[in-house]
Amino acid sequence: MTTATPSSVFGSVHLGYVVIETNRFTDWRRFGTDAIGMHHDTLSPDLMRFRLDDQECRFLLRRGPAEDVIAAGWHIDDHAVFEQIEARIRAHGVPLRPGTDEEAAVRGVERLLRFPGPKGIVQEIYTTPKTSTQPLRMLASGFVTGDSGMGHLAITSTKPAQMRGYFNTVFDARLTDYIDETISGVKLKIRFLRVNERHHSLAIAAVRGLPIDPIRTRVQHLNIQAATLDDVAQSYQRVCELGFDMALSVGQHTNDRELSYYARTPSGFEWEVGWNPIVIDENTWQPSTHQGISIWGHLPVGQTIVDKLDQFRLGARSLARPEITVPTLSSAGIPDD
Repeated sequence: MTTATPSSVFGSVHLGYVVIETNRFTDWRRFGTDAIGMHHDTLSPDLMRFRLDDQECRFLLRRGPAEDVIAAGWHIDDHAVFEQIEARIRAHGVPLRPGTDEEAAVRGVERLLRFPGPKGIVQEIYTTPKTSTQPLRMLASGFVTGDSGMGHLAITSTKPAQMRGYFNTVFDARLTDYIDETISGVKLKIRFLRVNERHHSLAIAAVRGLPIDPIRTRVQHLNIQAATLDDVAQSYQRVCELGFDMALSVGQHTNDRELSYYARTPSGFEWEVGWNPIVIDENTWQPSTHQGISIWGHLPVGQTIVDKLDQFRLGARSLARPEITVPTLSSAGIPDD
């Protein structure tokens, strides 16, 4: 595990859970348990959770209209680092709100602090996650979490420098690498940020030369890491057999070498199930730029010209819709190296 220096919190931060708001509970339960293979717990008619490991909550779903990710929870190693991050945020004049006892309980944590994040995704930090003694009931053999956190979030942005600045200020995020990609004639630059040994906990994609955002949801996709290649293959088959949409077929990424596929969730954003990404060695790693997201595969599945036109319409609409930022934490942002 990478430890933080007295002035840095890098290595002490791990993506711990994601909060999703949806009214499609029945579809989400089938997607999460029968397709992806996670453990499911019903808390109430308006709340349910998925588990990947012994931590009580990795995904919290609450009933509501957003059909989107509304919060990201970051596990902080200890109270001293927690208070260091809290002091940073307060020093920048950003409002913080302690989580209520109920909010902490449904997330399976003891100490919870909430504050504004880019694109309206509330950022939450916590310590001391609660673990469950109940055995996992899931189709997958397991998922990789631990020091790397539970996966990553990918976000499209019209202000990538400001978003990078935000996560540098809050978590001392480091640039891992870039990918340049052209999809349907649109040129994208993707920035990959890490907060621990995982290749990236955040991917930030922007259309080059145009301040447009072609994605309706706050996140483009989220990722979890399967324990075995068989788990990836079997969940891919279940997604197809159960009738859920597949966004991208199985492929392997150029930068982190993760083998994965992308399914479309009941809320519309994508869900990546991956296997065996590289682990960063902080002593030797140097950022670089890769051409294209995949060595092989990751081909669009069932995409029509109507789907492409809808993306362009959303992109055009975003020109008139300012992107939510937190200027005091992102300041001028961090330009590309």
